[in-house]
Amino acid sequence: MLQEYSSLGPANSPSAPNLASHIIANANSHPDRVAFRVRDGFLLKDVTCSEFHQQVRAIAKGLMCLGVGFGDRVALMSRTRYEWTLFDYAIGYAGAVSVPIYETSSSDQVQWILEDSGAVAIILESEKLKHLYESISASLPQVAHALVIDDGCVEFLKQVGASISDQQLDERQQRVTLTDTATIIYTSGTTGRPKGCVLTQGNWVFEVDGAIEAFGHILLDERSSTLLFLPFAHVFGRIIELAAVKCRTVMGFCSDTSTLVPELQEFKPSFILAVPRVFEKVYNTAAQKAQNDGKAKIFDTAVSVAIRYSEAIETGSHSLALSIKHKLFDVLVYKKLRAAMGGEVKYAISGGAPLGTRLGHFYRGIGLEVFEGYGLTETTSAITANHPNSVKIGSVGRPMPGTTIRIAEDGEVMAFGGQIFSSYLHNERATADAFTADGWFHTGDIGNIDDEGFLSITGRKKEIIVTAGGKNVAPAVLEDRIRAHWLVSNCLVVGDAKPYIAAIITIDDEAFPAWLAANAKPAGGTVAEYINDPALLLEIQHAVDEANSAVSHAEAIKKFVILDHDWTEADGHITPSLKLKRTVVMRNYQDWIDQLYSS
Repeated sequence: MLQEYSSLGPANSPSAPNLASHIIANANSHPDRVAFRVRDGFLLKDVTCSEFHQQVRAIAKGLMCLGVGFGDRVALMSRTRYEWTLFDYAIGYAGAVSVPIYETSSSDQVQWILEDSGAVAIILESEKLKHLYESISASLPQVAHALVIDDGCVEFLKQVGASISDQQLDERQQRVTLTDTATIIYTSGTTGRPKGCVLTQGNWVFEVDGAIEAFGHILLDERSSTLLFLPFAHVFGRIIELAAVKCRTVMGFCSDTSTLVPELQEFKPSFILAVPRVFEKVYNTAAQKAQNDGKAKIFDTAVSVAIRYSEAIETGSHSLALSIKHKLFDVLVYKKLRAAMGGEVKYAISGGAPLGTRLGHFYRGIGLEVFEGYGLTETTSAITANHPNSVKIGSVGRPMPGTTIRIAEDGEVMAFGGQIFSSYLHNERATADAFTADGWFHTGDIGNIDDEGFLSITGRKKEIIVTAGGKNVAPAVLEDRIRAHWLVSNCLVVGDAKPYIAAIITIDDEAFPAWLAANAKPAGGTVAEYINDPALLLEIQHAVDEANSAVSHAEAIKKFVILDHDWTEADGHITPSLKLKRTVVMRNYQDWIDQLYSS
């Protein structure tokens, strides 16, 4: 029996003929409203709606002067910073198409994306990225211009664009319609070569409208602000960028996550967005610090109280004893955790992977409501989300406004709505495979819808493990729980056609010194020296036991091995959005997997 649930769409959707119309409207209606706070040396400098619009126009003119035509592709390779947003809007304003590239991409990946997209120009953040591009530029004759942000290309474009009249620019901008391509985002390639996902202006406008209807309470507050640190090459960061611009939410940017904590404390955002791994790291770092300070029991009790307090919110009744404990730990623990994120954060938006019920309740219990959502590049970010008026922790929410979701006979989540992509570039076969005959999109994820319309994701269809005994196991359920342990970095659950479920686990290098100290081991020891240490094995067994408590005996992990090193993006095992490249890991670590079943 098919499950299906729909949400009504925004009453006046679409709100604009293209994305550029949002910044034009802001400049006209709220010219002096602060739209951005941008780092200028040691200070944060305000940029108003009017100033942003004028800067976008000036750069768009510069691109036109260099020969960028209507519908041409312009690649954008940079970390998260103000100039990324500036170029993103300028490219669209000039009627061109942005092609974001992760700044961590290899030369082969960059070459493929530039060739496949047919980009005529590329915007690079730094000299380092310029050198990378120059190493492949001989094979890319169609790329006529390579401009470097750190070399002053913004001012250069403003100067050369002076020869383009306002009328020429306005005519170009007004040609852009909802059916025109806005961007081509290349999938992270967890299962093969990246595919160019074509997203139209209409896809984005529809998604922005839906995001504002769902999160208007957060975005439209005049005091609302956010510090963005997720890569804009990822669709999740991009939609928040676009929605925040339309809502005149004050935005800041953090390019280096190693400085994220002090920048959060300086910027003091009212909400943040992050992938679950970030929330896991915040929790694990706090747990690690408590252990170092000899306060592990206090922290564990504080965690338990926070979770129980959040669970009581759903029933609408707190006992007096629980409320007193919660107030006590708010002073001792929770307030410090909120302070680490700037002190003013009330809300967070999580996407990219399941957060988990336990962490969801923990964060709400400490005073930070995390709204978990679900979507893909092909769905222009979210197709479902929890939001202020509709929350069920442990789920990924109800469908976004104007969106319908369906659970197929085999458990796959299907989607239908205005934010669904139009096609994969130059790949008709893949495009056809992505849709049913009547236009429903195959997400590739397995899930279920409860009686209230909340969706839960239980795993990837292609990742379902079928044991030798015929048991179907979704590895994500186990992996997510194991990664929640403060000492764990990554986990791969295996067992396809095997007699039992097993796992390969990697250790968090930043947390490992704390484990050494807590277990009276010599400082400076490496994971490789301790992978068979009884104390380390026991600690990881606790994480495995916690994961196993969520599944049946037949689905439980019976054996695990600790890897002597972590998987990273640099070695090709992690995507830029921090997802494990399962097929790559399984291919490269087959010997380790074989060891798990050798006796």
